[in-house]
Amino acid sequence: MPTEDKAKQKDKLAAEVTSSKHELIFVTHNGPATYYLNGDNQFAGIEYDLATLFVKDYAPEYRIKFLLVNSISDVIPTLLKGKATIAAANLSITHLRKELVQFAKPYQETQQQLIYNSESDINPKRLRSEKDLTSIADKKIAVPEGTSFAERLSKIQKELPTLHWQALKHTNSESLLDEVAGGVLDFTVADSHLVSVMQNYYPNLAVAMPLGEPEKIAWAMPKNADPALVIKVNAFFDTIHKNGTLRNLIDRYYGHAKRLNTMDITNFLKLSHSLLPKCTRLFKQAQEETGLDWRLLAAVSYRESHWDTFNTSPTGVRGLMMLTESTADLMGVTDRLDPKQSIPAGAKYIIKMINTLPARIPEPDRTYMALAAYNIGYAHLEDARVLAKRLNLNPDSWADVKKTLVLLTNPEYYSTVKYGYASGGAPVIFVESIRSYQRILERYQPSHSPDYNNFKIASR
Repeated sequence: MPTEDKAKQKDKLAAEVTSSKHELIFVTHNGPATYYLNGDNQFAGIEYDLATLFVKDYAPEYRIKFLLVNSISDVIPTLLKGKATIAAANLSITHLRKELVQFAKPYQETQQQLIYNSESDINPKRLRSEKDLTSIADKKIAVPEGTSFAERLSKIQKELPTLHWQALKHTNSESLLDEVAGGVLDFTVADSHLVSVMQNYYPNLAVAMPLGEPEKIAWAMPKNADPALVIKVNAFFDTIHKNGTLRNLIDRYYGHAKRLNTMDITNFLKLSHSLLPKCTRLFKQAQEETGLDWRLLAAVSYRESHWDTFNTSPTGVRGLMMLTESTADLMGVTDRLDPKQSIPAGAKYIIKMINTLPARIPEPDRTYMALAAYNIGYAHLEDARVLAKRLNLNPDSWADVKKTLVLLTNPEYYSTVKYGYASGGAPVIFVESIRSYQRILERYQPSHSPDYNNFKIASR
């Protein structure tokens, strides 16, 4: 048989095998804590990552499918109607929900928080316990319908009949937090991990008080779900909890969220309107040369110089990317205060760090470690990776390496590695701040999609 015919038969057989697979349908909804398109137009979200990882490693006999519903209130009804197999939708385990579905082993903990606008006339000191909610009975309070927040407020209202609030259809926590920030709504209730992310976009969002005890988040399945599938799901969460995969995922989405304070965010948003437009074109050109997202490069530049072209530190680093003299010489820069030289040189140096790291380190950890090396030097980053291995942590995981970077100030540890003492906390703050700034820029600034066929991209 000709080789070409064999290849066609092989492709046909593979297609038949794929089409014969059963679908595993995950119901979810759009949101920063579930499923969304990121700045690179790639699917992202912790629920998306968990679901794809589960099917890949524990249920390869299935084809994965995501069923998006309009709001969290539609998730469990969709599951109960048999339209989906698993609900992966940032669901808290509550008493009412447990009567309807069965939950897998939880993978995250969260705390309900009452959120208000810090720029309003609301005095949070009056809110010390749930009984004090009577003092805001005249305020506009709303939560999404069908949420654990609505369940909590219903319970409180039985004790405090004067408390009035609304459960709104066809909305979500992100939208209501936006309304609180804009002064349209006085209060909403949201999960702590989402609040910490949204505070990076709206620095006037503030926590008035926690409501109830912390809650667990888990996948949900019908009461009559296939027992074998339930066992696989629970085994999956046991495994990723033990091997550090879950910790890495949570760090990827939330590890940076609490790094910036209100003043940091307010100043960043202000300068992103006044100074950033002056050099946006240069950041986009640097993306065309290196493949690094221009918003990442802008975030690095802000963290380094606050987009001040003439910034110079006491130690002699200068310019928008705060290049040292030796780095400037290495990258062929003759004037560090020239943005046309500084920005592409900084971008190419980050690529150099990325390419120096072992190929097995995955993204986004690879870029985070490259940024740490950009800040503290590759040698000290390698020392931190050595310590991670010694301490039975993962040297290829940023979530673990940032724990050992801070140990480089401790003689018990730095005396045992090749390059000795380093201010290891600095690169951790550097990277986590950049992650936050980049997330903010991705929310407010469009991506840049040049025709890369016309450009030579640096090797990565």
